[in-house]
Amino acid sequence: MMRYLIALAVLAFAIPATAQDLPEGFATGPVFEDFGPHAPVEGIATFPLPTAFRHSFDVVQRSPERRNRGFESAARFINMHAANGVDRSRIDTAVVVHGGAVLDLLHDEALMAREGEEGPNPSGDMVREMLDKGVRFIVCGQSAAAQGVTREDLIPGVEMALSAMTAHALLQQRGYTVNPF
Repeated sequence: MMRYLIALAVLAFAIPATAQDLPEGFATGPVFEDFGPHAPVEGIATFPLPTAFRHSFDVVQRSPERRNRGFESAARFINMHAANGVDRSRIDTAVVVHGGAVLDLLHDEALMAREGEEGPNPSGDMVREMLDKGVRFIVCGQSAAAQGVTREDLIPGVEMALSAMTAHALLQQRGYTVNPF
């Protein structure tokens, strides 16, 4: 009975938030309808055309029981700017992942084999949708090696770099700014 209750609690955290679970005034979309909530902000200047963003996120914290908040921040960045008139084709986003967060990019079978638990990766569906819409996920090869993670363990489409430092340096050379938090 206790295992059932624990599994039910884990499932409750893994289920994506619904519109009713969002804080008042927040919405998802227009790019990612099931995640990346944002709120309108009154009185901001409109973005001059043709505004373009090349932005990277550094994610080190793991979220084993729910979607990774760092990954969702990248979706929020895209949703809020697209909702405020920035053409989606002009928003290039990369997520550089190192430390424990690397495990949030394992495909379901690799994660289950590693952790011996049943159930999908809570971040998996979100990551796959973000990849499908052009978001780059780049794993630190040093963190992967330290944790025994191989390319074959990663969700298809996730890239691997020599290191997170290397990935950020290369992205910066290509005009990407880094999320400061």
